[in-house]
Amino acid sequence: MLNWNNLIQFARTGNPEPDKKVVKTEAEWKAQLTEEQYRITRLKGTERPHSSELCSLFEPGIYACVCCDTLLFDGSEKFESGTGWPSFTQPIKENAVGYVKDISFGMIRIEAVCNTCDAHLGHVFPDGPEPSGLRYCMNAVSLKKMK
Repeated sequence: MLNWNNLIQFARTGNPEPDKKVVKTEAEWKAQLTEEQYRITRLKGTERPHSSELCSLFEPGIYACVCCDTLLFDGSEKFESGTGWPSFTQPIKENAVGYVKDISFGMIRIEAVCNTCDAHLGHVFPDGPEPSGLRYCMNAVSLKKMK
């Protein structure tokens, strides 16, 4: 199981090898994504808190990357964090999400990216529920429900 120390190590030394890699040009991403999806996933933006119905949706399902359809999270790992963004305790598998040290805005955080296409998903924090103790705070715009 992933823990905070694993994530710190991945952010410093490199992420687990993805099953595949998807690389597209900026023009290809812009043609595929909405303006908001592009801003958040490719330019590392953030949606307004409480702006998505996904925050209060807790039905079973699998969530994938909006850019490349990589399966990222199981709905059974989703919880109400009170932050205004969908939150999960862990990814669907260890190499689905990549981790990047983020020192923007005068903070030190761990950015979560799709390990297949490098889409910005959100950030991971060490204040989630057990057993992982992690909170994957994701932008709803970065995700799509598959099942």
